[in-house]
Amino acid sequence: MTAKEQYRLLCNNKKLSIPLYVSAWWLDCVCGAETWEVLLYVGKNNEIEAAMPLYMPENKVIMMPPFTQTMGIWFHPALENKKYASLLYHKQMICEYFIRQLPKHRYFQQNFHHSFSDWLPFYWKGFRQTTRYTYLIPDLSNQERLEDNLCENIRRNIHKAQCKYALTVRPRVPSDVFMALYRQTYQRQGKKVYYPAVLEQIIEMATDSRKGNIWGAYDANGRLHAAVFIVWHNACAYYIAGGSDPDLRKSGGHALALRTAICDVSQFAQTFDFEGSMAQNIEHFFREFGGIQTPYHAISQGKLTLIDKFFIHLK
Repeated sequence: MTAKEQYRLLCNNKKLSIPLYVSAWWLDCVCGAETWEVLLYVGKNNEIEAAMPLYMPENKVIMMPPFTQTMGIWFHPALENKKYASLLYHKQMICEYFIRQLPKHRYFQQNFHHSFSDWLPFYWKGFRQTTRYTYLIPDLSNQERLEDNLCENIRRNIHKAQCKYALTVRPRVPSDVFMALYRQTYQRQGKKVYYPAVLEQIIEMATDSRKGNIWGAYDANGRLHAAVFIVWHNACAYYIAGGSDPDLRKSGGHALALRTAICDVSQFAQTFDFEGSMAQNIEHFFREFGGIQTPYHAISQGKLTLIDKFFIHLK
């Protein structure tokens, strides 16, 4: 059995709570089934103690796939039973093993899950680190607290959407309708649309397997003002993508759609991850929903050449 086959079996074990972005079905969607591999660390009892998926879109290039906030190293929860000093040493040893096992590369860049706290083994081997941030709502069970934590600006936008524009939110927005809105959002900003084919594939896979949904804010005339796409996996829900009609974006529909989606996914998830953004306007919007700022490590080594960027762009 190959390492990838073993890892697929591991991902099917729901007790392990492997995060969305390193689950096998997600990697198949965003990388392509043939373009990712995985390194495994097998302990003395012949059990897999850690795994490190890798996306390699170009020869000797290891990087992050589209729509994927974090990858890095997943550690088996059973390791947490060790004493702190022993646990720290054991995880460092595993990191050093994975560093030695990395395919030969001229460029490496991965964002590690926020639960990964010790990047010293990578520092010791000459890797670089940058701190990035996401926002998390750690407990979706208390709806009153969720409401209390909303900032005044979000409350005002939701009130405007409901009272001034009479918007209502409905799930199961058709994927083609959502994609049209998604494209309009990028076109309004004068930017190239970000991997639309990959997003369409994620939507199809997530909705077919009942792991995701699209919520849309509609007015009385049936016009879609804004929509958000959310995926949930192993007790955590993730904001993946959203969009607003350029002519209707001031109605507060985006805030209303996202707030409704967060409430609805509480039946599937305990935690909500806004997926993070270093863009100031997006960070500001997510922060106002009351999420907790949570740092994670972006670890890199080497540089991408212009030729690398060209061929990755083509693919």
